[in-house]
Amino acid sequence: MTEYIIYTDSACDIDVPSLKEWKVKHISLSLTFEDEGKVLLNDEVEPVGFYNRMREGAVAKTAAVNTESFKRAFEEDLKAGKDILYIGFSTGLSTTCNSAAIAAKQLSEIYPDNRVVCVDTLAASAGQGLLVYLAVQKRDEGKSLDEVAQYLEDNKLKLCHWFTVDDLVYLKRGGRISAAAAFVGGVLGIKPVMHVDNEGHLVPVFKARGRKAALKGLVDKFSESVIDKDGPIFICHADCDADVETVKTMLKEQHGATVDKVVYTGPVIGAHSGPGTIALFFLGNER
Repeated sequence: MTEYIIYTDSACDIDVPSLKEWKVKHISLSLTFEDEGKVLLNDEVEPVGFYNRMREGAVAKTAAVNTESFKRAFEEDLKAGKDILYIGFSTGLSTTCNSAAIAAKQLSEIYPDNRVVCVDTLAASAGQGLLVYLAVQKRDEGKSLDEVAQYLEDNKLKLCHWFTVDDLVYLKRGGRISAAAAFVGGVLGIKPVMHVDNEGHLVPVFKARGRKAALKGLVDKFSESVIDKDGPIFICHADCDADVETVKTMLKEQHGATVDKVVYTGPVIGAHSGPGTIALFFLGNER
C-alpha cells in the first residue's frame, strides 16, 4: 500500500501543534485588514489580538487558497512517491476545495503513478477539524487512503455544526442577515442559533432571546441528534472562554458528556462571525 499524507487547510481551526501531532499537513487561507495592505496567513494572526481589533472596529477581508499554492504543497509529497488525501473547507463557503481539486487534476498528468484525493467536507471550522481528527484515527488503525476517504464521504453529513454569534453586525456585513434584522435583533437581544446544512452553507435555524438561551440552544440540539454521547465533541470559540465553560458544564451535567477539544475560531472564519462566536460539533443522526 502506497504511503499517503493527510492534508487539510486552516479553515479547520485546529491549532498547528495538534495538526503536527496528528501528522497532518495544512495550507493556510489568508486575510487583509481594510486599513492595511499586508496579506496575512491565518496561522500568522494571534486570535485574541485579532478579536480585540475587531471589537475596536477593524474589518478584515479573507481569501481562499489558490490552485498554485496547492500545487506547490502537494508536489513535494508526490515527488517523494506518496499519495495525498486532502480534507477541505466546504465548497458552499469557499473556493478553496475547488482549487485543490484543480491542482490535483493538473498534477495527475505530471505524476500519473500517484494520487491526490480531495474530500469536500461540506463543513467549516472545527467541524471540518473533527472530520480531520476522525480521518487520523482511521489512518492510524491502518485504513487505506480509499477507505478513509469513503469513511469521510459516508459520515460527513452526520457532522453537526451548531453555533451562535454575539453581535449580528458581522452576519449583516457578510450578507447573512438584513440590516433591519441586525438592528432589531440588537435592540431585542436576539441571538441566532445556526448550523451548516447538507450543501455546506451557513443557515439560521432559530432565534434565542439572550446569550444564555442561545447557549442552551446549542446543548438542546446536541440532546436531539447526538449518536453517541461518548463520541468526539469539539468546541471552538472567538474569545469567549466563560461561555465555553458554561456549555461544557451543561453537557456534563445533562448528558455526562466530556468535550474532547476546545480551539479558537481562526481569524479567517472569525472575520465573518465576529468576537463571541461559539460553536459545538459532534456526530449526529443528521446535520
